[in-house]
Amino acid sequence: MQPLTRILMPKWRTVFTRLRQGRGRGGKALVVGTVGLIFWSAIFGVLYRVLTYFRGVEEIGPLLAGKLMSLVLLSFLAILLLSNVITALSSFFLAKDLDLLVSAPVDWLNIYLAKLGETMVHSSWMVALMAVPIFSAYGFIYGGGWLFGAYAVAVLLPLVVMPAVIGSAFTLTLVNVFPARRTRDLLSVIAILAAGGVVLLFRIIRPERLARPEGFQNLLDFITVLRTPTSPFLPSEWATEALMGHLVGPFDWLPLALLWSTAAALVVLGSWLHARLYPSGYTRAQEGAERFIKGWVWRTLLDPAFKPLSVARREFVIKDLKLFFRDTTQWSQLILLGVLVVIYLFNIRALPLFTGEQVPFFLVTVVSFLNLGLAGFVLASIAARFVFPAISLEGRQMWLLRSSPLDLRAMLWSKYWVGTVPLLVLAVLITVFTNIILRASPFMMVVSTGTIVLLTFAISALALGFGALYPQFETENAAQIPTSFGGLVFMMTTVALLALVIVIEAVPVYRYLRAGFRGEPVSVDATMIAAFAVVALICALATLVPLRVGLRRMEGFEF
Repeated sequence: MQPLTRILMPKWRTVFTRLRQGRGRGGKALVVGTVGLIFWSAIFGVLYRVLTYFRGVEEIGPLLAGKLMSLVLLSFLAILLLSNVITALSSFFLAKDLDLLVSAPVDWLNIYLAKLGETMVHSSWMVALMAVPIFSAYGFIYGGGWLFGAYAVAVLLPLVVMPAVIGSAFTLTLVNVFPARRTRDLLSVIAILAAGGVVLLFRIIRPERLARPEGFQNLLDFITVLRTPTSPFLPSEWATEALMGHLVGPFDWLPLALLWSTAAALVVLGSWLHARLYPSGYTRAQEGAERFIKGWVWRTLLDPAFKPLSVARREFVIKDLKLFFRDTTQWSQLILLGVLVVIYLFNIRALPLFTGEQVPFFLVTVVSFLNLGLAGFVLASIAARFVFPAISLEGRQMWLLRSSPLDLRAMLWSKYWVGTVPLLVLAVLITVFTNIILRASPFMMVVSTGTIVLLTFAISALALGFGALYPQFETENAAQIPTSFGGLVFMMTTVALLALVIVIEAVPVYRYLRAGFRGEPVSVDATMIAAFAVVALICALATLVPLRVGLRRMEGFEF
């Protein structure tokens, strides 16, 4: 264990040093702790209400609780597998410390275990935090006691290790099959498998059956579905059996033994594969990357579109686009984005609003209005991943831009529009398609589309502004930048903005609902105009102020 500890020690010391020497660490810890406590309390409160209801139902209640846990753990497993495949590419082949580690007289097994642990931590920390309130709610409702916490950790740990090993082995195999200069082909395969995995996930669990019990012929069929394991060969099902057996009985050691023995066997197989394929895969990764698009193609496609811009802004835009598509860890996130959008539209389509019976006008309007806030939150998450790191990705070369005669205002606005235009297209498409699926009225279509356009400009500006206020120039992975303190503050601010906009627009929407309920024509009065004007003013301020503050912060950068 001593060589492995020496490999991990520099990263541990780096983390501890940043925590100890960071400015304002007390305030940051307070903010992070408060937000985390609120988030955990919200998840715990929702599950507490649901599980309390399940516990009050004889016979079926424990089965419903077990099925819910099975769905949660299966979702965790799918998320961890996708995340580990992407993260393993950075940890095993693109990390900056690999040149030193591979050339050092260190045993290959220690390097594998160190990088496997790094991949597992970067990919699984959010899932682990999500599991805390979920398992706490189950333990509290079903009287698991203090030992349930330790038992849940023993169950969750192998469930986290297995996706890390499988994802690392999958990435290692594909790197050896596809040359490093064709990494986009490698990730295209991952995209196809990810999309297929998502479809397979929903087809396996078929959650609509549980939401619509009237589709079963009798109660016995419904109970049979609840008693039948979702998939007896998946580790998530073993984890569910182990946890629910501890809570409601009968207790069985076999599921826990299956989890740990499978995880240990996968680690052994993964280390064997690493010993045979990693040297050739690492050698391929050192080859020069093939250019995504040739220079003349860039000029042919982009020069006509950017001709009205000044020379400085045009060159900044082209530079940002080239860097984005050259960085595999950046543009590969578009794969996960596409999967998330598909899941979002699938969930809207799966709402039981149009099943043959007459749907109340009130219900459709409320759902379409609340969908505005959900779409805004999705956009905020995307902006946190792609727009927020824009300043930090300049790295140490920012000192060159800062000291050059180039206009920083042109650079800031180029980054803003490079991130805003795609985000705006996505926002409009999501809003229009969801409103069509929900069969929203023309009034709600206009209100939601106009509001989401204003929110997109504001969210992108907030992401860029907070990214300039809290830069991470020394990060090794762009995927780690949104999880910093600045990313947390940005998400908090965006959620507050979304809540404020929804509260203000609730007034004209309520008037519209009241007029529709009474059968009266909708009249645009002073109250409606004032509410929409206030929303437009708030979004304008949320757009201009962060950009101005971000520009001043960039002008004050010191290196």
